Order: sequence, then structure tokens, then C-alpha cells
Amino acid sequence: MSDTPAKKTDAAPKSAASRRQLGFFGRILQFFREVMAELKKVVTPTRKQLVNYTLVVLGFILFMMLLVTALDLVFGKLVGFVFAGTPIWPLW
Repeated sequence: MSDTPAKKTDAAPKSAASRRQLGFFGRILQFFREVMAELKKVVTPTRKQLVNYTLVVLGFILFMMLLVTALDLVFGKLVGFVFAGTPIWPLW
């Protein structure tokens, strides 16, 4: 999605001893610094990309709704036929 490569961070994993030296509030401050560093890496999509992604998601949701509706109708009629002896056709 991004045209530029991600920058490498120098945040090497710290040992348990160095984490204990920070203290409670130091660890909280370090957490928020890391959160801000990660948020700077986020790339905001363009308007065209956002519209495209939205249409893809809405299309997929519509497809899945139709698929689940059709399967529910078919299996409902099949159960009605097996247990109640109702005719399968017409489907409604």
C-alpha cells in the first residue's frame, strides 16, 4: 500500500533487568512512545482507494447475505420435507 519502504527501528528487545530499571511510570511512558512510533507508520489511503475498499467490502457482504439466505431457504425446505412431509417446490 505504501510507495516508500518502512523505516527500521532501533528498538531491540530489552532484557528483563533493563525493564525493571524503568519503573512503573517509565514503562507506561515507553509504551506510549512505542504506540506513537507505530502510529507514524500508518499510511492513510487515498480517496480512490477508500472508495474502492468500501465497494469491495459492501459487495462481499451482499454476496454473503445472498449465499446465507439461499442456503437457509434450501435447508429449511429440506428439513420441512424430511420431518413434516411438506413439498419442496415451490420454494416460498
